[in-house]
Amino acid sequence: MIELVSAERCIACDKCIKVCPTDVFDRGADGVPVLARRDDCQTCFQCEANCPADALYVAPVTRPLPDDSPARDQEHLDRTGLLGSYRRHLGWGPGRTPAALRAVGPSLGPPGSGGASPPITS
Repeated sequence: MIELVSAERCIACDKCIKVCPTDVFDRGADGVPVLARRDDCQTCFQCEANCPADALYVAPVTRPLPDDSPARDQEHLDRTGLLGSYRRHLGWGPGRTPAALRAVGPSLGPPGSGGASPPITS
């Protein structure tokens, strides 16, 4: 569930508004997205994943957290590294290694090289 939009980090690019499949956000008068329909959030993480400024935090829960939850406190989220953490985990953004390149699996040679390949099991 979307819990925080950081007005300090937001660059008003509207990407979160555009990618949200349930239209949770409205554009605020200052350009910063407003959580207009939080209860419609499907916890898909698309907004956080696509935010180039790491200005969003989506908690991995399907119901809004209490107002006094640390997940709604930007200082806590900054201090613990949670603000924008899903995007970092994916490796999206400048200077980050995409998660697909960090994946663990068998070493495969280039196509057609005859290099080691796992057996086909299905």
